[in-house]
Amino acid sequence: MPAIDEAATVNFDTVAREWRCKWSADAGKISLTKIQELVEKYSEQLKAIPHVKKVQRVVCGGCLDFKLSIAVAAVAFPDWEAKKFEPEEEFLTALKDIEGVSMIETQTYTLMDV
Repeated sequence: MPAIDEAATVNFDTVAREWRCKWSADAGKISLTKIQELVEKYSEQLKAIPHVKKVQRVVCGGCLDFKLSIAVAAVAFPDWEAKKFEPEEEFLTALKDIEGVSMIETQTYTLMDV
């Protein structure tokens, strides 16, 4: 099992790629509605990523955060990374086209049940 630290005590078996942005509360929160429609459009494709463990959405109504986390088995992550996290580029481009969406970012992190 991979580890982050040299002592090999911070192990992980899952790596996640997060796509996140801010959405606007304007116009009945329509930007959030449009983001959800985008998620639904890509849902099956994301769930079909080899060794995907979970696709999870996080929304904060207070700070207007939207996050989509795609978790895959650590052993499969390098292959998905080599494919530029497909369909990340296409998804983020569509996200940029939604009025009211800002601060689009990505992050990679490890996960492990404790």
